[in-house]
Amino acid sequence: MFLLSLMPLAQVNAQDNQDDKREKWQSGLTPAQKLIANSGEDLLTGGNAGEASTVISGYGEMSFRRDVANQSSRASLDRVVLFVGHQFSSRVSFFSELEVADARVEGGSVLGEIGMEQAFLRYNLNPRQYLIAGLITPRIGITNENHLPINFNGTERPMVEQLVIPTTWRELGIGYYGQMSRFPIAYSLAIMNGFDASKFQHGFGIGKGSGGGQSIAANSVAVTGSLRAYLGDFQVQVSGYYGGSIGESPYMADSLGIEHGMFAAPVALGEANVQYSRDGFNFKLMGSYIHYPKAADVNRTFANNTPESLYGIYAEMSYDVLHNAQQREATDKALVGFVRYERLDLNARIPSNGIIDGTLNQHHAIAGIGFFPVPNVVVKADVRYTHTGEFNKNLMINPAALVRPYAQDNYTISVGLGYAF
Repeated sequence: MFLLSLMPLAQVNAQDNQDDKREKWQSGLTPAQKLIANSGEDLLTGGNAGEASTVISGYGEMSFRRDVANQSSRASLDRVVLFVGHQFSSRVSFFSELEVADARVEGGSVLGEIGMEQAFLRYNLNPRQYLIAGLITPRIGITNENHLPINFNGTERPMVEQLVIPTTWRELGIGYYGQMSRFPIAYSLAIMNGFDASKFQHGFGIGKGSGGGQSIAANSVAVTGSLRAYLGDFQVQVSGYYGGSIGESPYMADSLGIEHGMFAAPVALGEANVQYSRDGFNFKLMGSYIHYPKAADVNRTFANNTPESLYGIYAEMSYDVLHNAQQREATDKALVGFVRYERLDLNARIPSNGIIDGTLNQHHAIAGIGFFPVPNVVVKADVRYTHTGEFNKNLMINPAALVRPYAQDNYTISVGLGYAF
């Protein structure tokens, strides 16, 4: 939840005026972020807490969206998340997030979800290296670790980081994180459970195959790693993932006629992003590609129309128009305008036994604003234009008596609220 948002201090760590900048930066943190900073999360200072401390914190967001083409609207309390962290000592700490999505969960209802977003123990090896174990979020992309509504522009997380890189993506595993002492470079390496190909769902990339820590088959294993460098006002990251997707036992896999093993039917994911920030102006560029060579075997076994490859890329620019006012009046308000373009294709390559779906070949153009009356509360509004390929009628099973023509071009108007404390 708070990991990525703390990383800019790693760059400040290399500067002579580190203490002054750290004090100014921490003044705008939530209590949970301060706990993580003091225990060394990503800043990796470590050893700052001599006695136990517990923090309760959280975040949430709500939204209203109007689908222009279909003349439909939806309002939702998208999520409320409770963060509980405890620092047992200067070396050992615990972090957790419990999420309630869509306001409530009822028996027999397909809406709503209660789940743990994170739950892990951390052990500081030294001021610059630490281990984590439990339900963890891999360091892939921009938003997965940094998914608070106050930390991304727009009422929705970027589509690329919903459908190509699943967000919030969490798995059970063990991770090793560190930062070089002589260079402004941070790194991570983790081992965790792999995906479950039987749960892949058409139109949702690989995300539905994530275990999320819920009594998952652990016969498949994955490794993931990242490198992140700070170059002046730039932050550059590359990350990767490689893991098996067949969680069944050898006996079950043999009966299904599919391979088995720790890295059977592997998913390979690569990601790179660049971020720039200076004087109220911010720029982000991110791209990700997924290759799944055994998609034909998975489709034959589970009939879920899984693609062999998918990709996504987006670019975003934003500017805080009150930045100069902040310098003159020391105000903590912000008014951020942004534009973002996203290009993704969830069936860039389909195996011979798959069915192409043109609606998954998408372009998104988003423009909007976010007003922060105080640093951790935001009011958002945006307009999204979406263009897709044609709908394939061969994907229709038991169609309704009246089917509205599919709109390849559409607009969505959204407003929302977000907070973190």
